[in-house]
Amino acid sequence: MAQQSAPANVTAREPASTEGVKSPYREPAKSDLERDLSKVDGRKWLRRLGVLLAILAVVGGVMGYLASTKPKPPPRYVLGQTSKGDVFETVQSTGQVQPLTQVQVGAQVSGRITNVMVDFNSQVKKGDVLAEIDPTLFGAQIDSGRAQISSAAAAVTKADANVIAVRSRLERAKKLVAEGIGTQADLEQAQGAYDVAVADVAATKANVNALQAQLRSSRTNLEYTRIFSPIDGVVISRAIDPGQTVAASFQAPVLFVIAQDLRKMRVLADIDEADVGRLKEGITAEVSVDAFPGEKFKGTVSQVRFSPTSNAGVVTYAAVIEVDNPDVKLRPGMTATVSIRTAEMRDALRLPNAALRFKPTPPTDKDGKKIPQDPLPPLAAHKGRIYVLSDETPGAEKVVMKEIDIGITDGITTDLKTDLTGLKIVVDETDDPSKKSKVF
Repeated sequence: MAQQSAPANVTAREPASTEGVKSPYREPAKSDLERDLSKVDGRKWLRRLGVLLAILAVVGGVMGYLASTKPKPPPRYVLGQTSKGDVFETVQSTGQVQPLTQVQVGAQVSGRITNVMVDFNSQVKKGDVLAEIDPTLFGAQIDSGRAQISSAAAAVTKADANVIAVRSRLERAKKLVAEGIGTQADLEQAQGAYDVAVADVAATKANVNALQAQLRSSRTNLEYTRIFSPIDGVVISRAIDPGQTVAASFQAPVLFVIAQDLRKMRVLADIDEADVGRLKEGITAEVSVDAFPGEKFKGTVSQVRFSPTSNAGVVTYAAVIEVDNPDVKLRPGMTATVSIRTAEMRDALRLPNAALRFKPTPPTDKDGKKIPQDPLPPLAAHKGRIYVLSDETPGAEKVVMKEIDIGITDGITTDLKTDLTGLKIVVDETDDPSKKSKVF
């Protein structure tokens, strides 16, 4: 095999036999080689160090930017503000529209309807005939009563004649006894016959009176076959037609409903027992119906009834609100929404009701369980509790409770009697960072 030649950069030793012969290779100086190697390695490490420093600078810049632009923790509590304005305390309810005066007209006798003179919405006057019932049966009863009275009158005449006859026999018996001819038995018999005759006269006369009373009743029933209007007004209901038979055996059937004046209406509103104490007669009310959205009808509370109504455990009391209806827009039976203003405060300092309802979340222990809290004492009349910020550090806010004096409320805001200038009032709480703060 051919001998491989040594690399140029590798130092080769010459054999001893070649001493004195000049070698074509020269061993490089050791200091130069080390210097060249140190230059190559130094430049490599400098490049690596530069890249590392550049990366560290970029990372530090990004972290610094993120730290400088990091948003603050969202507020834990939602704040509210007081305001100036009017506060109106109202009681809301619903009821049914009815005429101020309405009369249900019925039939006092049974029979077949022969004529109906009025219809729905007919204007009637007091005494007008509304309908007629067939009078044939009642006319026959009158004729029968008259005949019975005539017969009874004849019986009275016969009884009177009998009294005269037995009176003569009694007087004759008395004479015979006085003369000693007649017996006492004949006298007593004659006296008995006379007494019976007198009683018969009284009975027949009483029978005549009874028959006359029956005749008057029959005549009255005949008059009842014509149904009259008891008031001036308008017919708002008609429940019969000609040919229909009405039966008034146990209860008078309602045939017509007449309203006296539809320009005066009333609403029977059901007032909750919690609100009835704020109502009194004479206060104003507003009435609205679905038929006329946005239109208000003025009314006045005329009566708050003491009789309770219980429905599914809810107790209500009826309040009567009289309403003017000059254009006859309100109709009987409409469902009305009633708003009764019980109190008002003009240009008052108002507090959102959410602040009075707010209660902070109870603190928890390290296991996440709620720490029991002592119950708060009951509030006195016209007192309320609110919470205000005591520490505004973002993400670590703290609140403290404050008792305040309050007045009437309209359901959204409350009349505030305590000065809260400079205090930040809490109305809600959120632990969700996605929720944003809002001011009521």
